[in-house]
Amino acid sequence: MSDVFGLVLPFFGLIFVGYVVARIVRQPIEALGWMNIFVIYVALPALFFQLLSKTPIEKLTEWTFMFGSVFSTFIIFMIMFLSSLVLSRGEIAESTIRGLSAAYGNIGYMGPGLAILALGEQAAVPVALIFCFENIMHFTIAPMMMALAGSDKEPPLQLAAGVVKKIALHPFIIATAFGVAAAAFGFHAPVALDRLLDYLAKAAAPCALFAMGVTLALRPLKRVPRELGAIALLKLVLHPALCYVMLSLVGNFSPTWVFAAVLLASLPTATNVFVIAQQYHVWVERASASILLTTVLSVGTVTMLLYFITSGMLPPDLFP
Repeated sequence: MSDVFGLVLPFFGLIFVGYVVARIVRQPIEALGWMNIFVIYVALPALFFQLLSKTPIEKLTEWTFMFGSVFSTFIIFMIMFLSSLVLSRGEIAESTIRGLSAAYGNIGYMGPGLAILALGEQAAVPVALIFCFENIMHFTIAPMMMALAGSDKEPPLQLAAGVVKKIALHPFIIATAFGVAAAAFGFHAPVALDRLLDYLAKAAAPCALFAMGVTLALRPLKRVPRELGAIALLKLVLHPALCYVMLSLVGNFSPTWVFAAVLLASLPTATNVFVIAQQYHVWVERASASILLTTVLSVGTVTMLLYFITSGMLPPDLFP
């Protein structure tokens, strides 16, 4: 168990440091802008490109793996969305944000750092692939459902073009595409460029986690949503369990890939859910509360999952 704490404490410690610093040094949330730009547009893309470009191309075409991981996320979304739709008597917009709160994990900021720390650099490949395909799903679901709810007044073709643009121009997805292309053509970066990418990649996790802690501190909990219990259960417990079962059913994958997917599924609600809620002016305060509380609860749930993985209590395949 001490090995698990050795993994978890530095990881969540960086979030805590960001939280404490933000509470002591009073700055507006806009001051975090350049840090977020560095993480999203520079450091994490460098990490994904560097590791994907050095991966054999045959490992980047595990379609059944990507289907199992992403489909389990979609099932969690639909469970929360449909149950909320029934209870709210047809509130599509609010039900969409609740569904995203239960399914959209913090796989961008927290995923790479935790997976690589716990499982090694080889975990970056499944992390990058899951990130790309899950974000394609989330970037498609949110505007489509808001259009159905009447919250988005854009014409259908303009809406579709906006979704495609958002997917195609996301820096993580661009970096992943270039990394896959580099692996396919056997491209090797010159020594100087490779060293620069290495510096940037090593800065990704610390900066992302610190920024996340600052964000949580500057969006204090004001209201606990009634749905929080269901959201926390679905996101932190049922999502990783379903992902584990699904991957065991659809194929026989590397333990690192399976555990990386399960770890990503166990992560708390992504801060992007708050951004989407704010964009459409729906469930904003409660989305913020969901992010904060699932993050706090994930300290215990993620620690327990890592203990199961590192101790061998969780086999890499449920149906060997």
